[in-house]
Amino acid sequence: MEQDVALAGLNGRVIHDEIVPARAPWLHRVKAGETLRVVDLEGNQAVDFLLYATHDDAERYSAQDTIAAQANIFLRTGSVLRSNEGRSMMTITATAVEYHDTIGGACSCESNTLRYGHFTKAQHACVDNFLEANLRDGRGKRDIVSNVNFFMNVPVEADGALGIVDGISAPGLTVDLRAEMDVTVVVSNCPQINNPCNGFNPTPVRMIVTA
Repeated sequence: MEQDVALAGLNGRVIHDEIVPARAPWLHRVKAGETLRVVDLEGNQAVDFLLYATHDDAERYSAQDTIAAQANIFLRTGSVLRSNEGRSMMTITATAVEYHDTIGGACSCESNTLRYGHFTKAQHACVDNFLEANLRDGRGKRDIVSNVNFFMNVPVEADGALGIVDGISAPGLTVDLRAEMDVTVVVSNCPQINNPCNGFNPTPVRMIVTA
């Protein structure tokens, strides 16, 4: 039987394995001690990512606390995603790319129109995906906070200038996150087609949970 290379290096048994289509939302609960692997199947696909504490979703991922605690805007192996209460939510235990973004945010109808023109107004956006996924748990627009962008490349120059540029991923590359508490993971498999974060062509990703 041909070996599934996407499972290489993962410990434990697979308890969930799902392909998230291009442009689609995804919601899944990951228990403390379990590992979530995100697989960029075709390469150069941004994965917008939010976390909520499963048993108290008023506690959720905080970009501010995460950045302050590690004194760095980029996420690498060993980086801890922290909540608005300063607690550890998930830890990046391995990543096949150099770093991941914390400041690029999620595309929306409003930001697309401002950046790229009024013709983009009807285009699907990450905020739409977050809203759709969150509604399943009774959360609304006020519950969408600044997110992580896995595989997205947002370099910051010495003068503070930044931009969304070509991704640093490639087909089959992965990032692994260990849950430090029971969490609800909400993902937008980014539908953006107006900047290079998806190579102007959104593609599927794979989500694997092991215990």
